[in-house]
Amino acid sequence: MDLSQSPLVEVHKKYDAKLVEFGGWLMPLSYPLGTIGEHKACRTSCVAFDVSHLGTVRVEGKGSFEKLQSLLTNDLSKISPGKTQYTHLLSPDGSVADDIIVWWIDDEVFDVMPNASNTSRVLSLIGGEDVTRSRAIIAIQGPLARKLTSGFLPEISQIPRNQTSKFKWNGLEVTVAGTGYTGEDGFECAVPLSGAAEFFEALLNVEGLVPAGLGARDTLRLEAGLPLHGHELGEGISPLEAGLSWVVSFDKPTFLGKEALVRQKDQGIVKKLCGFVSSTRKPIRQGQEIMQSSQVVGVVTSGNYSPMLEKGIALGFVSTPIDLNSMFYLEAKGTKTEIMHSKLPFYKGSVR
Repeated sequence: MDLSQSPLVEVHKKYDAKLVEFGGWLMPLSYPLGTIGEHKACRTSCVAFDVSHLGTVRVEGKGSFEKLQSLLTNDLSKISPGKTQYTHLLSPDGSVADDIIVWWIDDEVFDVMPNASNTSRVLSLIGGEDVTRSRAIIAIQGPLARKLTSGFLPEISQIPRNQTSKFKWNGLEVTVAGTGYTGEDGFECAVPLSGAAEFFEALLNVEGLVPAGLGARDTLRLEAGLPLHGHELGEGISPLEAGLSWVVSFDKPTFLGKEALVRQKDQGIVKKLCGFVSSTRKPIRQGQEIMQSSQVVGVVTSGNYSPMLEKGIALGFVSTPIDLNSMFYLEAKGTKTEIMHSKLPFYKGSVR
């Protein structure tokens, strides 16, 4: 299979990144510091991720707002140009076809940001233009993100959470949004191809900032209790089951999948997404059955070792109704591991 390459791939090679396939792209899994080291750097200082594999579908022109408002679950009228919004695009059965961040760039210009493997599907449902390959996306994340980047580009360091704006760097127009996927403060930068590699390398020369790969990005989002499409969201999973009812504006006249979701809301859900913490350091793995009183009551959708809690953590769906205060356990190769229900996030970062 031919893999798409990030416009930053040569910089990754220069910094000895381990490159792997992800969503049809060749992307950095980790750097010499390692996944746990990169994870802790993000929690305590600042890291930069290449997330250029994420899609960008530009919807612009007259009627753009009305189109997106009629298709996506959240209410775009709650924000305005220069703001961002997390939302869902549903299938007719109410399943989450994709979870999306919308950057409202200008009055009639929206950048819709799907997950990497879902860009074509989202494009087919909402229209617009796929501009993914016209830019790189660099996520700068961590409690010191603003402090460390203040000398690199002061305007970037001042962007408020969930807002977006454009700035100049060496003559390039860089679009920045106060968004991220780690539970930490920070922002994401859309940089034109012509200067993307130079921008990334200059950023990595900022003292105290280190590159991080998608391995750390996944453990960070898991600690933050954030869902991943294909795991906690996707076919057969609705926003209500995933605990994301706040993403759905039932007051809107319409959105894709509304009828099915209203029906589920009225009837009640039969499964719910929960967090679990292990009694040991052993990582929990996707696909493990969640047991209670010798009965299988659910399945792990994402699991790993938490570098900050130093325990295994997991997200998983369990059947409802269920007693969340009782002990749960996992069983593998005849060995039982106790796990307990945990409120999310598992670890609270610098995002407030």
